[in-house]
Amino acid sequence: MNAFLETFFKPNLIAQYLPSILKGVVVTIEIAVAVVVCGLLLGLLLAVIRSFQIKPVNALIVIFVDMLRALPPLVIVLIVYFGLPNVGIIIPSYAVLWLVLTLVLAAFAEEIFWAGILSVPKGQWEAARSTGLTFLGTLAWIVLPQAIRLTVPPITNRTVAITKNTALGMVIGVPEILNQATSAQSFSGNATPLMMGAIAYVILFIPVVALGRFLETRFAWRRS
Repeated sequence: MNAFLETFFKPNLIAQYLPSILKGVVVTIEIAVAVVVCGLLLGLLLAVIRSFQIKPVNALIVIFVDMLRALPPLVIVLIVYFGLPNVGIIIPSYAVLWLVLTLVLAAFAEEIFWAGILSVPKGQWEAARSTGLTFLGTLAWIVLPQAIRLTVPPITNRTVAITKNTALGMVIGVPEILNQATSAQSFSGNATPLMMGAIAYVILFIPVVALGRFLETRFAWRRS
């Protein structure tokens, strides 16, 4: 038992590296919030644009979505951070992580919102247009409110999954939780900082997962 505590919960290392782990928590929260807000808004915007059925534009959206859904986020992060400087484009690591995760979340969100729009019965479109509403008005006031409510459970799951990818920032030097923990582990030669990082992830994401479960249950009940 003493060996376990000495390896994973060494008191002097906890006191020494707690401030850096907390800084990592702040960075992780900042990136996660920015990714969720920007990714969901971009995904919804792309789904709305797709509903206008402009074939060349829709083709570009489908290509964008399929590529980002097919590629692992880590590969995209590495290409953007290490590849773009070769053509003269240098983006800070913090911005790279935000940009890549935002685009990946937007790709998944677009498909989910698009499925929600398609699930609204055609009769609702026709009934709304018969009252004099324009196509845009029908989309904004009749279709989107229903589509968004239907997509809450899948969009919540995908959002939680993408935000956990903030740990990918470690490979490009973003000072998030895992980066701070591994750096501290290297200097100390002890697993205590890694355990601190794991606990920080649990404290940070358990409420998010619980919120997602609550939303899934609530909206699933409303549909029944």
